Amino acid sequence: MNAKKILILVIALCISVTLAASANEIKATDYSKKGHWLSLPAATDKQVDVFYLYPSAWTKVIASEPNVCSIDNPIMLVGAKAWFDRQATAFETVGNIYAPYYRQDNAQYALTLSQEGQAALVGGIPKTDVFAAFDYYIKNYNHGRPFILAGHSQGSTVMALLLSEYMKAHPDVYARMIAAYVIGYSVTGDYLAKNTHLKFAQGPDDTGVIVSYNTEAPNVTANPMVLPGAMAINPITWTRDGTLATAAQSLGSLMTGAGDKLVQVKDFADGQIDLTRGVLVCSTVDVAKYSPGNQTFGKGVFHHFDYQFFYHYYY
Repeated sequence: MNAKKILILVIALCISVTLAASANEIKATDYSKKGHWLSLPAATDKQVDVFYLYPSAWTKVIASEPNVCSIDNPIMLVGAKAWFDRQATAFETVGNIYAPYYRQDNAQYALTLSQEGQAALVGGIPKTDVFAAFDYYIKNYNHGRPFILAGHSQGSTVMALLLSEYMKAHPDVYARMIAAYVIGYSVTGDYLAKNTHLKFAQGPDDTGVIVSYNTEAPNVTANPMVLPGAMAINPITWTRDGTLATAAQSLGSLMTGAGDKLVQVKDFADGQIDLTRGVLVCSTVDVAKYSPGNQTFGKGVFHHFDYQFFYHYYY
């Protein structure tokens, strides 16, 4: 084969590799479209913003569906609003709340994967959307205001990436972060060791810090959201030791009452850090009613109520 033919083959190969790479690139959702936002405040009358990422709000109806939903999936749109009402509204007295819709993975599928597999899945389409949404928010909506990040479950897994990657690359943005609520997911010592620009909250007056915990009943031994080395802070006392904070010390919970209306409840949930597992133990809530167990979360895992039990502590 002469040199000219070899050159032609090399060029053709390079073109095919480039085209393949382009085909595999993930195109982010367009966040200049207001329809791709769950919440955009009508007025920015607060001095602080809140950027909220809802937890898993969608699951497959048909097994043949993709493992990541579309941005306009009707189940996700309805579920995201329901989670917003139970979680993000805790911040409405203090912040202008911005919440993008983002394409989610199917949590039931994700939890069958290894930690590496889960990381690869959430690091694909969900991360692409969240990074694009946050970048658009910073450049077009934030206008230099300090902000709070608030996430739960799948939202927190993507937020952990936002903290480790985006904030590292944009220290000027990170300097305005008041706190990141990475709730319902594990922030570990290893994660912080790999991301030395981040720090975990030690008390109520800390800023620029991560707040995290997973809520369980006593004697729970398995929780898919709890990783080895998980760290936690008590949202009643904002301390990290194992001292019990009683339900009487609580400012209140947000629970479902008559007619499925959300109502404020006093003296409902206590909290105590289990220093061995790195979780928040709640002993005053009826396990049979609020966490009887299912195929995803075992009995006593109060994952769905991480925000609601301690609703009045986020401002």
